[in-house]
Amino acid sequence: MVAPPTLKDVPNGSPLGPDILSPEQPLGSLTLPMALTDSLRLTPEQFEQLCQVNPEAVLELAADGQLIAMTPTGGETSSRNSRLLIQLGMALPRCDASLRIFDSSGSFRLLDGSVRSPDASLVLEKRWQALSPEQRRRIPPLCPDLVVELASPSDEGPRGLTALRQKMADYQRNGARLGWLLIPQEQAVEVWGPLEGGEQGRRIEAATRLEGAPEFPGLTLDLEPIWAE
Repeated sequence: MVAPPTLKDVPNGSPLGPDILSPEQPLGSLTLPMALTDSLRLTPEQFEQLCQVNPEAVLELAADGQLIAMTPTGGETSSRNSRLLIQLGMALPRCDASLRIFDSSGSFRLLDGSVRSPDASLVLEKRWQALSPEQRRRIPPLCPDLVVELASPSDEGPRGLTALRQKMADYQRNGARLGWLLIPQEQAVEVWGPLEGGEQGRRIEAATRLEGAPEFPGLTLDLEPIWAE
C-alpha cells in the first residue's frame, strides 16, 4: 500500500493547487514545507493538526486559510515581551474585572476562521470558564478581550508595524474590546478600541502609562520598564 503524499513530498517549486488538502483529509503525517506558497489553504482544524506535528514552528492562520510563518524575534524584542508579560501580570490585581493572561504561545480561533497569537492577551474569566474543557485544551474558539502586540524595529514581515496594524483591525472586527499596539523604537502606542467608524488606532506619543478604562477599570500598564533598553 502506497502512503498518501504529504506536503514534505511536494518538490520545491511545484505549484500547490487550492485542492491539495480537502477538509476531510487527515493530517497525521503532514509536515511543514520548506517554502510556503500563497496557493496553500488550510481549515482551522487542519491548521491545529499541522501545529501539533510541527511544535517547533511558529505559525498563524489568516481568515482565507493561508499560513503565516512568524519570524523569530531578536533578543531585544524577546526581552521586552517578557517585561510586558510581567507588567501586565502585576496590573491584574488592580483591575476590577477578573481576567486571565496569555503569552505569545497562546493561539485563539477567531470568528472569521483565522488563528492568531497576540504577544500578550487578556480574557475575561467568565468567558474562559464558559468554554468546555476540550475547547480550553485546544485552540480556544474566542477572541481575547484585550490584545497587546509589540512592533519590531523593522517594518518588514509579520511583526512589522504595517502587518500589526492590519492584525489589530482584525482583532477589532472579531470582537476585541481593547487593543494596545506598542512601538518601542518611538516609545509610542496605538490604542485600538471598539470598532466605531474607522479602524485606525488612536496614537499616544511619549507614552509612559496605559489605562484600560472604561473597558477595564483599574487596569494600568507601566510602559517605562518595557521601553528600557
